[in-house]
Amino acid sequence: MAAWSASVGIRCHCLNSGITETWRFPSACIITCKNKTKRGSETLTFTRKHIYRDLVANALPSYGLSKICASKTSVDLKEQVDDLKKVTSFLFRTKSGALVKVQVEKKREKYSIMVYVSSLEPSVDDKSRLVMVWGVYRSDAYCFLPLDFDNSSQDSQTHTTQTPFVKSSLSEFMHGLEFDGKESPFYLSFRLKLVSANDPKGLEMLTHRDTNFCVPVGFTAGHPLPLGLSSGPDGDSWNFAFFTRNSKRVVLCLFDDSTTDKPALELDLDPYVNRTGDVWHASVEKTWGFVRYGYRCKEAVHSEEEVDVEAENIVLDPYATVVEKSKSQQFLGSLFKDPSFDWGRDVSPNIPLEKLIVYRLNVKGFTQHKSSKLPTNVAGTFSGVAEKTNHLKSLGTNAVLLEPIFSFSEQEGSYFPFHLFSPMNMYGPFNGQESAVKLMKEMVKKLHSEGIEVLLEVVFTHTAESGALHGIDDSSYYYKGRANDLDSKSYLNCNYPVVQQLILESLRYWVTEFHVDGFCFINASSLLRGVHGEQLSRPTLVEAISFDPLLARTKLIADCWDPHDMKMSKEVKFPHWKRWAELNTRYCRDVRNFVRGRGVLSDLATRVCGSGDIFTDGRGPAFCFNYISRNSGLSLVDLVSFSGPELASELSWNCGEEGATNKSAVLQTRLKQIRNFLFIQYISLGVPVLNMGDECGVSTNGLPLLESRKPFDWNMLTSGFGAQITQFISFMTSVRARRSDVFQRSKFLKPENIVWCANDQTTPIWEDTDSKFLALWIKAESEEETTEPKNNDDLFIGFNASDFPEKVILPTLPDGRRKWRRLVDTALPFPGFFSVEGETIVTEEHMDEMAVYYVMKPYSCTLFETINSTA
Repeated sequence: MAAWSASVGIRCHCLNSGITETWRFPSACIITCKNKTKRGSETLTFTRKHIYRDLVANALPSYGLSKICASKTSVDLKEQVDDLKKVTSFLFRTKSGALVKVQVEKKREKYSIMVYVSSLEPSVDDKSRLVMVWGVYRSDAYCFLPLDFDNSSQDSQTHTTQTPFVKSSLSEFMHGLEFDGKESPFYLSFRLKLVSANDPKGLEMLTHRDTNFCVPVGFTAGHPLPLGLSSGPDGDSWNFAFFTRNSKRVVLCLFDDSTTDKPALELDLDPYVNRTGDVWHASVEKTWGFVRYGYRCKEAVHSEEEVDVEAENIVLDPYATVVEKSKSQQFLGSLFKDPSFDWGRDVSPNIPLEKLIVYRLNVKGFTQHKSSKLPTNVAGTFSGVAEKTNHLKSLGTNAVLLEPIFSFSEQEGSYFPFHLFSPMNMYGPFNGQESAVKLMKEMVKKLHSEGIEVLLEVVFTHTAESGALHGIDDSSYYYKGRANDLDSKSYLNCNYPVVQQLILESLRYWVTEFHVDGFCFINASSLLRGVHGEQLSRPTLVEAISFDPLLARTKLIADCWDPHDMKMSKEVKFPHWKRWAELNTRYCRDVRNFVRGRGVLSDLATRVCGSGDIFTDGRGPAFCFNYISRNSGLSLVDLVSFSGPELASELSWNCGEEGATNKSAVLQTRLKQIRNFLFIQYISLGVPVLNMGDECGVSTNGLPLLESRKPFDWNMLTSGFGAQITQFISFMTSVRARRSDVFQRSKFLKPENIVWCANDQTTPIWEDTDSKFLALWIKAESEEETTEPKNNDDLFIGFNASDFPEKVILPTLPDGRRKWRRLVDTALPFPGFFSVEGETIVTEEHMDEMAVYYVMKPYSCTLFETINSTA
């Protein structure tokens, strides 16, 4: 016999000596009066006592239930009045073709059950008797509730009862039972037995599936959609819907508010009543005091040996929107609805792609450091991010990209989630899940009010190594040995229908419930894998996301970086349907190479002008998200401080000495290189993405691993380095905004408006690795050529990656009234290396020609703009 759950007939908090409860299990009989047949009942009253000290001594399975004693009484007859308002009907058939209809009706505090059997074989005569052999159970369909009847029809071994049917005038057999509503929910399980003179033992009749007839009492079959937890049509019940294809048995586990981790009630969902396709479902009234829930997924074959139900893992509902941690650190879904939140007049800033300035941050690391001067219950939370809005705005930021905030494994890190519908509880005060939900909404509302969008990094290609979706239906949710590069048991089968639906529902939830403005998909190349691991040219998930109406106004960004290997991502041609932007890995690689004095000029030119080799496929430069550093790998200051052999893939240069140094020349070169990186990033067409801490020189001492990152030290903003870099970033964002006609474009610059040249105005040697200087002259478009405000000022940009100075000839302007003014020279000392007003460059006489020369120092970049000389 299988093990019992503690919830079978016992509530955990009722284990007190001397408590008596009553169960009523009526059996039907026939009473004839004046040639009329009426249904009557004789009520069997069962009393149970919970005696705490005797629980272990009672030889009952598992948690030790005390037996339920019975006595028989008779009651007056009552006419049955049909009330269809709360009647649930179930229809079964037997192998022989007989029909069995069961109606469950709630009448006040009782449940009335009527069983009708019709279409029996013609051989059934008047002397034949139809008997119902029945029992009740909750947690295990193989283990009925132990009832000790004072009745010969009670089987003490199987705990089943035999009661006869009544034959109506319509050749239909009927049988009625009545149960106390306080004892629900449970299942009534029965089989039929046709007893005749020729066969006194009776012919057993089961369903057409050779199983007992099974009917839920006190709860209903529920609905298969939507998946997860939802309210019933009248709001007075919970509907549970749970997908698993390969589990033959599913148990719904409900927990009360006690401190124990044992379920207060377990319902073994019947595959005939509570299953539609591959979805198991049930509806339970909200009147019960349950607060959490989960599921046990069991195999089809039932063992006769005693099974420890505690050893079977209780899995978390993938669609739960509020997750709570039990005493044993088990994650369970909460039965409490998300508290209502007043969004007021919250509206997404809805900033065009080309005008975005993105700041990538880690919620905890951003304000965790004591230098943030925030209260302990605010530091490291969503509220902490909201408190630092002024810093974001000072950098010109109008969008934050949050590292993954989905509930994740604390051991593996934020890029290994175990749930897709709940924010990580550590980002709320006191690690409370409900607090995290509320605080995130408050953060989004605050950022929106300041004109800042909220973008989320999301991981839908793999999960944490344990928990998550494991144990539900691994062969559906995960790849299993289908490709050599998919050996991990945690790679999600993203384009499998049920996983695709889960991902879509998750995205919709974050948009509708949290007003999120967009998503950056980590390891996006894995979204292109088919259900067998093959590469798809038209992946169904990516296409579905692209055209989903609820996601129509969100920003979609593909990031092919994979946290499993922590290396530069493989270049993948990502299908985009003119909806997907991309984090540009080529940009990071080519700019790093040029600044350290390697690479070719053509690569830099392509990246500065918006990576036309990638985005001329119907999109444009606005779909290009440009980054120099990210949360994995070396930080910006480390890119110019470390370049050991183990860091070859980082494409870094230590500027002459490895690590920390006091040499003035090395420090000056490093400072110029940092300025060069930021300058190139902010004058490039596309969306600049600044990584948290790069504005103040956060370092990991040359360690590229994700876990090597340090919290943001706010004291560093007041240092000399922090002050000049933050001011420079703010200046560059203002230049981008003022010259949006050049730097914030949805379309590429026209060839006739671009002139690339060497230092002497000749054509650059594009593929010469020894060429380390490049200049760009951008001619202002006419009023007819641009939709932006008219700007007749040309721009000249110089890049010198060599270790010697370059004497540069500035282009001759046709209009003598205009002159060149210098806005940026990264080689000059602070604060003079950038200026809003600029410095006018005078004309010098050289070789009988009038020309404008400018000497660019080693490792420097410059920006010039034309100005009316009379101004």
